[in-house]
Amino acid sequence: MKRLPRIEQYGLIGDMQTSAHVCDDGSIDWLCLPRFDSPAVFSGLLGTQKHGTWRIAPASPVDRPGSEAIAERRYRGDSLVLETIWRTSTGSVRVLDFMPPRDGAPQVIRIVEGLAGEVEMVSAMRPRPGYGSVSPWIHEVGGRMVAEAGADALWLDTCVPQVEKDGVVVSAFVIGAGQSVAFVLSWCPSHAAASDVPDPEAALGETLAFWQDWTQECAYDGPYREAVVRSLIALKAMTYGPSGGIVAAPTTSLPEEIGGRRNWDYRFTWLRDAATTLAALLGMGYRQEAQAWRRWLLRAVAGDPENLQIMYGITGERDLRERELPWLPGYEGSAPVRVGNGAADQLQLDVYGEVIETLYVAHQSGVAHCADTAVLHQRLVEHLAQRWQEPDEGIWEVRGARRHFVHSKVMAWVAVDRTIRLAEAGALTMDLAPLVELRATIHREVCDKGFDPVRNTFTQSYGSKELDAATLLIPRTGFLPPDDPRVIGTVDAVRRELSTDDGLVHRYRTRGKRTGVDGLKGNEGTFVLCSFWLVDGLALTGRLGEARGLFERLLALRSDLGLLAEEYDPVQQRQLGNFPQAFSHMGLIQSALLLQQVAKQSSSRHGAVAVPAPRSTSRSTRQSAADLTPQHA
Repeated sequence: MKRLPRIEQYGLIGDMQTSAHVCDDGSIDWLCLPRFDSPAVFSGLLGTQKHGTWRIAPASPVDRPGSEAIAERRYRGDSLVLETIWRTSTGSVRVLDFMPPRDGAPQVIRIVEGLAGEVEMVSAMRPRPGYGSVSPWIHEVGGRMVAEAGADALWLDTCVPQVEKDGVVVSAFVIGAGQSVAFVLSWCPSHAAASDVPDPEAALGETLAFWQDWTQECAYDGPYREAVVRSLIALKAMTYGPSGGIVAAPTTSLPEEIGGRRNWDYRFTWLRDAATTLAALLGMGYRQEAQAWRRWLLRAVAGDPENLQIMYGITGERDLRERELPWLPGYEGSAPVRVGNGAADQLQLDVYGEVIETLYVAHQSGVAHCADTAVLHQRLVEHLAQRWQEPDEGIWEVRGARRHFVHSKVMAWVAVDRTIRLAEAGALTMDLAPLVELRATIHREVCDKGFDPVRNTFTQSYGSKELDAATLLIPRTGFLPPDDPRVIGTVDAVRRELSTDDGLVHRYRTRGKRTGVDGLKGNEGTFVLCSFWLVDGLALTGRLGEARGLFERLLALRSDLGLLAEEYDPVQQRQLGNFPQAFSHMGLIQSALLLQQVAKQSSSRHGAVAVPAPRSTSRSTRQSAADLTPQHA
C-alpha cells in the first residue's frame, strides 16, 4: 500500500471551477467533478489507493527492476501548468499536468514528453466516484474508455492502448526522446453525449496564455514578487469563475492535528475569507474579481441580510449541512472525514465588518457603489447596529459557548467606520450622527471591557485572560494607531504567549485532551495567517527589520511549489490543514504589500533609516495607520 505523502508534496492544478491535487510521485489523489464542492472521483488523499487515484510515472522498480526514477517539479512560468521531470537509468521524461480554463466539459490533461533515451511508463487510473464509495462500470465505447456511475461519466482518451483490470484503467508504453503521449480525462453527465477530445497541445498553449495574460496585471513590483504572484495564482485558482465565489480551500478534512478530529470541509465561500482575499487582489490591481464577487454577494444574501450566513455554497447555496463519510479513514487516520459545514449556522459578527470593509476598499479602488450594493450595505449596518452587543462564535468558529469576542467587536466598529467614510464621500446616503455615536460607543466598550491593563494587552473576549492572535489586526483596521501603547503591548503579548521561538503564531491556546474555549478536544498547529499578522504588527509598530525576518522565515515554510496550507507543525516541520489555503496566501500578499509600503514611507521620511519607535497617539496617526494597510492601498 502506498504511504500517504505529506500535504506539501501535492501540487495544485485547476480551471477556476474545480481543481486536482497532484502528488510528486505522479498520482492525482484528489479531484472533485464538475465543481469544487462536488463528490470526489479520486479520494486517495483521504484514504488509500482503493478510494481513487490516477498515477502516471515511470514503471516502478517492482514492475521493472533497475528503473528507479528521480523526479523534480515546478510550475511552468507564472501559470498553473505543473511540470514534472523524471530521470531514470534509461532516460528522462517530462509530464505536464493542467486543466484548461473551461468553456465546456472539465478536463484534466496529462502530456508525457520524452527528453532523452527511452523510459517505460505506466498510467493507472482507478476512478471511484462518490468520495471513493462507488465502483464504476468501466467499458470501451468507440475506442474510448469510459467509467460510468450514476450521474457521472469519466472519459479517458489517449493514443496508446488501454485495458481495464480489476477496476483500474492501465496503459503501459515506452516513450522515446522527441515523442509525446497525451491523456485527456473528461467529465460529463452520464446521460449526455461525450465531449469531443481536445487537441492537447493547443489546450496547453491556451492555458499558458491565459495565465500569462492574467498575471501580467499584477501591480506589485516589490522584492517578493515571485511569492506574491504564486499566491495570486493560487487565489485565482480557488475562484469559481461562473459565479465569482471563492472557496476557502479546495479540500475537505485535511487535519489540523495528525490523527485528530479537527477536520473540516472548506470548499465553500466564507464571506470573511472571500472578502479579505478580494482585498488582497484589489491591492494588486485586480478589479474584475471584486466586481464578480459583489454580484455573487448580492445574489447570495438576496433580500434577507437579517439572516446573513457566514458562508454559502459557491453559487450561493444556503443548505450546507454537515455529515461524516465513515468509509474514508481520513488523511493519516485523521477521522472523521466531513462534507458540508455546520458552522454555516453560526453568528459571527465580525463578518459584517469584513464585508463592508471590502465594499469600501472596492470603492477606493475604483469599483463604484451601485444602487443595489448601497441598499444591501445600509441594511447590513442597520442590522449590525441592533446586534453588535450580542455574544457570538467569532472568527475562529468556536463550537463552545458564545462569547463577547474582542475581534468581533472591533470588526463591528470597522463596519460602522467604513460606512461613515463612504457616506462622507457621497457614496452612501445615511444619517451620520447616529453612526458617529455608535462608532464611539463600540470603541469605548472594547477599550473598557476587552483590555487587560495589568498585562497591557487586548484579550480574546470580555473578562477573559486568554489571548487571541486576531487582536493583532487592531492597528491594521485603524481602531487604534500602531504607536498606541495598548497596541504595542498586544503585539508583544501575542509574540510572548502565542508564538514559537521562530515567530510562528497560534490562534489561541487549545487545551489538548481537555475541551478549551473552542469546544473541541485536541491541539492544532501554528496558524499561517496569524503569523503573517505578526509580521504586520511588527512592521506597523516600528520593527521593520524583525518583520522582514519573520516574513522570510514564513516564505521558507512554503512547499517547493510555493503553496501553503492552513497551519504548520513546527515540531514535525510539516504543513497541516486544508491545502492550499486562501487565508494563508492572502496573508502573504498583504504582508508583502505592507512591508513595501512601510519601507517606502520610512525611506521618504528618514532616508534609509527604519521606521522610528512609536511615540504619538494622535487621531492623525490613527488615520494614517488605517490608510497604510493593504486594504487601503
